[in-house]
Amino acid sequence: MPSTLRRIAAAAAVLSVGAFAAGCGGGASGADSRQDLNLQPIAAAGPDPFTQSTADSTATPTPAAPPAPRSPAPGVQSARIVSGAAPGLYGGTQSVASCDVEKQIRFLGGDRAKNRAFADAAGIDPGSVASFLRGLTPVVLRGDTRVTNHGFRNGSATSFQSVLQAGTAVLVDDHGAPRVRCACGNPLKPPNAHQGEWNDKGKPWPGYHADRVIVVRPTTVVINNLIIVNITNNTWIERKTGDDGRRDRERPDIQIDPDKPPVTLPPSPPASPSTSPPVSSPPPSPDCPTPTPTVTVTETPSPAAPGSAPPASPPGAATPSGCPTATTTVTATPSPSPSASTPSPGPSTPSPVEPSTPESSPSGDMPSLPTDMPTDLPNGDSGIVPPSPESENV
Repeated sequence: MPSTLRRIAAAAAVLSVGAFAAGCGGGASGADSRQDLNLQPIAAAGPDPFTQSTADSTATPTPAAPPAPRSPAPGVQSARIVSGAAPGLYGGTQSVASCDVEKQIRFLGGDRAKNRAFADAAGIDPGSVASFLRGLTPVVLRGDTRVTNHGFRNGSATSFQSVLQAGTAVLVDDHGAPRVRCACGNPLKPPNAHQGEWNDKGKPWPGYHADRVIVVRPTTVVINNLIIVNITNNTWIERKTGDDGRRDRERPDIQIDPDKPPVTLPPSPPASPSTSPPVSSPPPSPDCPTPTPTVTVTETPSPAAPGSAPPASPPGAATPSGCPTATTTVTATPSPSPSASTPSPGPSTPSPVEPSTPESSPSGDMPSLPTDMPTDLPNGDSGIVPPSPESENV
């Protein structure tokens, strides 16, 4: 009997641990698992909103034409990837902000716990929330967009995956990524890299198709201007990042059809801790000496003196492994061998004099020779040729 009770207790413990993991883990993970995906219409606050809505309710969104459907694997949703700088990814009304940033700042500034949780979810310092929000740009989504959303519960931020309906008012950063959902004040981040199946939570809106959802890929460079669509007349606007629309500029020169969906990018593999960075050459050791150019002289072979040994390699000092080196190659005309039988120079024909060079190689071997050194000297010359300006750079 006691053994039976122990087995029952053990089974109950296992079940309770499994229930806790399912309730607090935020959904299963892995490519073969299913995760919850919250479908959030334009004006819905959603679960655990941070603040009241700061969205401009007078805007009438004009979503872009959805991307053409494709055929993903059964049960698997593969989102379309769009650059944060793509023209037409976002929309807005000329000279009108889709969100009230100052109201958002007041909401968070009046609650220290929310301000701290917002900063933690956004990845910023709690003291910089106001400047962070003022640096964002108010726009509206023109496509159903998947994001990592955050709510506020029990004094801290929660995290969940969401699809925001086209027409949702958001604040985007200077890399083109949505950072705040204005209908609830929730901080946003790029979605996770889940490639498995999803459990849609919420009622789909008319026109929603799982295989037409887009994911915004933040740019690697800072964006100074966003090219957005004026949702009141379907024309193009240039809006400066961090501006509320007061400095909007019409762009009639843009010939892109605003009714077409933004250009999608090829998917990139999800980043993982095991991904190796690109291989690059290691930096030189701090103990390496300053490299001195090694002069390599190429010349036409000349007859060697009888019995002379072949030229030996320059016995330069050994360079530590991995240290940088420098090499300069020049071409010189060979002088007659000292041992060769040559006629004695007459008084009107001075013998060639080996020119001096600005500096010799460190090992004291073959000196560097200027490329414009003359091979014949005129009669009556002293035989000393001053170095040309170019020879100083050899």
